[in-house]
Amino acid sequence: MVEQPDPAALFRLDGRVAVVTGASSGLGVRFARTLTAAGARVVLTARRADRLEALAAELPGSVALGADVSSAADRERIVATTLERCGRLDVLVNNAGVGHKVKIDAETLEDFEQAMAVNVTACWHLAKLAAPAMIANGGGSIINIASILGHVGSHPISQAHYCASKGALVNLTRELALQWARKGVRVNALCPGWFPSEMTDGMDTDEGSQRFIAQNSPIPRMGELWELDAPLLLLAGDGSRFMTGQSVIVDGGWTAR
Repeated sequence: MVEQPDPAALFRLDGRVAVVTGASSGLGVRFARTLTAAGARVVLTARRADRLEALAAELPGSVALGADVSSAADRERIVATTLERCGRLDVLVNNAGVGHKVKIDAETLEDFEQAMAVNVTACWHLAKLAAPAMIANGGGSIINIASILGHVGSHPISQAHYCASKGALVNLTRELALQWARKGVRVNALCPGWFPSEMTDGMDTDEGSQRFIAQNSPIPRMGELWELDAPLLLLAGDGSRFMTGQSVIVDGGWTAR
C-alpha cells in the first residue's frame, strides 16, 4: 500500500523557490507573504523596486528584483537571476497585469496592445522560460492569475482589452497544461472575482460599487485578500498534483449566476 501524505503537508512549500510577478502591491504582496509563510523562498519582481526592497526586508530569504514584465529582456533576467541566486525554480505566479475602465469607442489600440503584452505575452514567455528548469528538477507549478473576466463579460463596467486578455490567458493555461502534463509541470489559472487591489481601488469604499456587488454577487460582498491564500497554496503545492489546465474561480458565486 502506498503511504498517504500528511494532509497538512500538501500545502507546505519548504525548500521550494517561487517567483511572483507584480509583487509590489495588492494581490502580489499577499501572494508573496502567503508563499513565504508556507516555507517557500520567494523572488519578488515588479517595476517599483523600492516597494520590493521594503517587502523583501519583511520576508526571510526573499529576493527583490526590479523588472518590467513587458520587456523580453527583463523576463529572461527574472528567470536567469532566480536560477543563479536560488538554484532552482519550482513555482511561477504570473500575477502582473494591467487594465482600466474605458468604453470601446474611447479604447485605443495602445490600450489593447499593452493588455495583451502584459497579461498574455509576458505570461507565455515567463512560463516558457521557467518550464525547462522545472522539468529538469522533476516538475513544478505555474499559476496564471487570470480573472472571472476571463470567463464572463464585465458589463456594465467597460474594459474589452482586459476581458480579451484574461480570456486568452485562461485558454493559454489549458494549452500549456496539455503540452507539459507528462513532463511534470502543472499549469492552472487562479481567477479572482472582486478583491481589493490597485485595479479596484476605491470600490471598497464607494457606495455605488458596493451596491452593485451586493446586488449581483450570491455572496454579497467583495472578497478579502486572505480568502485567496488557500487556493493559491493548493495550486502551488502537492495538493494539486492531479490538477492541471484548470481555472480555480474564487468569486463569491459571481460566475455561477
